[in-house]
Amino acid sequence: MNGKAIFETDETDFSIFIKSAYEALHIDYSKFFKMDNLSKLAFMIADVLLKEDTEKDVALVLSNKASSLDTDRKHQQSISDSTNFYPSPSVFVYTLPNICLGEISIKHGLHSENAFLVFDKFNPSFMKDYTNSLLKEGNAKKVLCGWVNFDNGKYDAFLYVVANKGTFAHTTEELTRLYQTI
Repeated sequence: MNGKAIFETDETDFSIFIKSAYEALHIDYSKFFKMDNLSKLAFMIADVLLKEDTEKDVALVLSNKASSLDTDRKHQQSISDSTNFYPSPSVFVYTLPNICLGEISIKHGLHSENAFLVFDKFNPSFMKDYTNSLLKEGNAKKVLCGWVNFDNGKYDAFLYVVANKGTFAHTTEELTRLYQTI
């Protein structure tokens, strides 16, 4: 966070990594272990970024490449599994990528604009323009935005908070540079 490691591990298996991070970062949210992997990843990073922030007018704008495809496959498997009479409702609830935005909003008491967008790759130009528009139009005082992708056990995330005044310039070039450093 801001160039400093807040959690480090050599573990690459997502389930072990995310549980270790949850414990090391002292996150307390009883529904965390019921979430799908995309939501866990987005929630974890958002919690770190918003933990000390008292602002409630924070819009959420996340993007990825796979949407909720990883969870969609699990849901399809639960339908196809001949031992189940009904698909799993606990999996079905996460078959939309914007559910992770809801989990973040609930935890942090946000009642703000939100969007989950799907691109082939991280799109810093779009994120800059969309986020700047939200701030300029007064639709939010801050925006938590970025990229959070989970598919077939592979994961990639880059989230950041934008406000009218901040540490880094909110430009396409700066977002590209920061994303490439992860």
